[in-house]
Amino acid sequence: MIKRELYKKTIRRRLLQLTGLLSLWMLLLGGRLIHVQIVQQEHWRAQADRQQRRAIRVAPVRGTIYDRAGRELAKSVDAPSIFAVPMEIEDPDRTARELARILKMDLEALRGKLSERREFVWVKRKVTPEEATAIQALGLPGIHFVTENKRTYPNGELAAHVLGYAGIDEVGLDGVEFTYDREIRGEESTVFVYRDARGRTYERAQRPVTRGHDLVLTLDATIQFHTERELREAVRRTGARSGIAIVLDPKTGEILALANAPTFDPNIFWRAPDEARRNRAVRDLYEPGSVFKIVTFAAALEEGLLRPSEIIECLGGRIVLAGRAIRDHRPFFRLTAREVLEQSSNVGTIQIALRVGAERLAQYIERFGFGRRTGIELPGEARGLIRPVRRWRPVSIGAIAIGQEIGVTALQMAAAMAVIANEGVWVQPHLVRAVRSREGEVVRRADPERRRVISAATARALADLLQGVVERGTGRLAQLSGYSAAGKTGTAQQFDPRTRRYSKTRYVASFAGFAPVADPRIVVLVALDHPRTRHYGGEVAAPVFKRIAEAALHALAVPPDRSGERPLLALRANFASEGTGGESGFGVSETTGDGEVQLSALPSASLLKSARGLIASAQEASPNGKGPDPPLVRVPDFRGQGVRAVTEQCARIGLRLIVSGSGRAVRQEPMAGALVVRGTTCRVEFQ
Repeated sequence: MIKRELYKKTIRRRLLQLTGLLSLWMLLLGGRLIHVQIVQQEHWRAQADRQQRRAIRVAPVRGTIYDRAGRELAKSVDAPSIFAVPMEIEDPDRTARELARILKMDLEALRGKLSERREFVWVKRKVTPEEATAIQALGLPGIHFVTENKRTYPNGELAAHVLGYAGIDEVGLDGVEFTYDREIRGEESTVFVYRDARGRTYERAQRPVTRGHDLVLTLDATIQFHTERELREAVRRTGARSGIAIVLDPKTGEILALANAPTFDPNIFWRAPDEARRNRAVRDLYEPGSVFKIVTFAAALEEGLLRPSEIIECLGGRIVLAGRAIRDHRPFFRLTAREVLEQSSNVGTIQIALRVGAERLAQYIERFGFGRRTGIELPGEARGLIRPVRRWRPVSIGAIAIGQEIGVTALQMAAAMAVIANEGVWVQPHLVRAVRSREGEVVRRADPERRRVISAATARALADLLQGVVERGTGRLAQLSGYSAAGKTGTAQQFDPRTRRYSKTRYVASFAGFAPVADPRIVVLVALDHPRTRHYGGEVAAPVFKRIAEAALHALAVPPDRSGERPLLALRANFASEGTGGESGFGVSETTGDGEVQLSALPSASLLKSARGLIASAQEASPNGKGPDPPLVRVPDFRGQGVRAVTEQCARIGLRLIVSGSGRAVRQEPMAGALVVRGTTCRVEFQ
C-alpha cells in the first residue's frame, strides 16, 4: 500500500515536471516565433527576398536635348538587353553558339560566361530590335530580356562636338551631355527577377524609371547643318588638316552653330579617333594672326591715340624691333589708319601699338577676354596663353599687336569680334537656353555675363573700318549678296618647335566678321589649320564666311540691308519656328545690281498667287504647320528652263533666287542635285 502511494506520487511529480518542461518549451518556442515573426520580421523577409529575388539595376532615362526651334538633337529610346541565369541553362555550348552567331560575339568568351555557376550575367546590353527578335524566337532556357534605355542622336554627326555622347550606363562623357549630366540623367530603375526553390525564374517586375530634365540649346539645326557642310567642303577643297566655324548672336551671346572638321557620329563614338572627337573650337590654342589687330585698333581708338584718316608711316613694309625685322606682305609706305587695317599692314599696326604702349595694350587684351575661359558649357575649355606684361620681350609689343606670341581659342576670338558688333559690350557665349522639367516648366534659364570693354562710339568707328576691309581690303571675298558685312582676315604662321622659328609652310588661315553692319545679327568665325592649296585668310577663309553668313541670315529671316544689291527676283518661304524670330510669308523684290539685268516687269499677280499657294500647301502638309523638317532640299536642274518655271520651282521648295539675264537658264549655283538648306540662295544665269 505504501509502495503504491509512493509510486503515484512519483508519477504525479514527473508529470508535473514534464508539464512544466513542456510549458516552458512552448513559452520559449512561442516567444521565439513572436520574436522572429514580429520583431525580426523585416530581417527575415529581406533574407527570403535575397534568396528568391535578383535585383538588376537599369540605367535611367536621360532627358531630351532640343535645338532653339524644338527639334530633337538627342533622345533616349527603349532598347532590349539580354542577360543569362547560368544555373537555368541546359546546354551551355549550344546556347553560346546560337547567341554568338546572332550577336556577332566571341564564342569562347560567351561559352565561358554561360558556364559560370552564377545567378546572373549580362550577355549583351542594348541590342537591336532585330537581334532581340531573333533570339526570342529560339526560346533558349536561361536567356532573359530586360528593357533598358539607349541614347540616340537622330541627326548623326550634326552638332556632335556640342552634344557629346553618353556611355553604356547612360552617363554623359563629353559635350553638354557631360556638363549637364546631373540635370538630364534622371534616376535609375530596378528590375526584380523572382526564382523558385530550384533557382528557376518564374516572374519579373520593374520599377518605373524617373526621366531627367530636358535641355533647350541655343543652336539652330538649320544653321548648324549649313555651317558643318561648308566647313567640311572647305577642309576638303583646301586640303586643310582641320577646321573650325562658329556662328553666334553678338547681342545675346547665343551660339547658333559650332562646327569642327573632322567630326564623328556620337551614336558610334567609340569608332572615331580621338582627333575627330576633339572639340578644337574650345580646347585648341592657335596664334590668331591679323584678326587680332582689332584689339590693337580698339585700344588706340578708345584711348584717343588714333584717327581713321591720319597718315601712318609704314617704312616700305619693314620695321626692326630689338634686332628682329617684321615685314609686310607688300612694301607699303604711307597709309591712312583705315588703309592700314584694310590692307592688313603689320608695320602700320605695330606703329599704332607703339603709341598705345605695352601696359595699356595688355589691359585691353585682358578686357577683351583673352587669357581666361569664356565659361562655355563644354568640358575642357582652354584659358589661352597670354604672358603677363612683365614677361614681354622688347619685340613682344610688335609681335602681339599683329597676333603672334599669344595663344587663343576660336571661341575667344569670336567673342572678341562680337564686342565690336555689340557696340563695345562683351556677352558671355553660351549654348544652353533653358533647363526644363519633365512637366515642361523652366527650371533654369540662361543668364550670361555682360561687361563693357570699349565705348559704343569706339565700337562703331572700328566697325566702319572693318567694313572697309570687306569692301576694299583683304576681305573682299567675304562680301555678301544683299547684306553689308565687316570683318578681318588672318594668316598666321605656325611656330615650329623643332626649328624654334615660324614655319614658312604651315599657316592658320582665318576670317572673323559680322553682318549686317548697322544692326549685326550674327558673328561668324572660320579658321582652317594648315591649308595646302592657298594659305591666305582672305583667299580660303573669307569665302567660307560668305557662304555661312548668307545661309544664317536667310535662316533667321534677316531682311537685306543693301537695296542696290538685293536679288533680282527673291522668292522665299519663311517657315516660322519657335525662337527663330521668323514670320511665315512670301516676298518679291527686284534690283539692278552690277552684272544683273532688270526684268521688264515684275512677276504677274497670278505667279505671285501661285507661289503663295505652293508655300501654304507646304505648311499645311507639315505636321506642325511650320514647314517641312528636316529643312533640306535638293536643287533641281534649271538648265533650259525659262524664268517663270525656275521661279515656281524655287518657290515650291523654299529656295531664294537671284536671276541674271533673260531667256533660258544656262548656268546655276549651287549645281543641280546638291543637297542644301531650305532658304539657300540660288543664282541662275539666263541667255
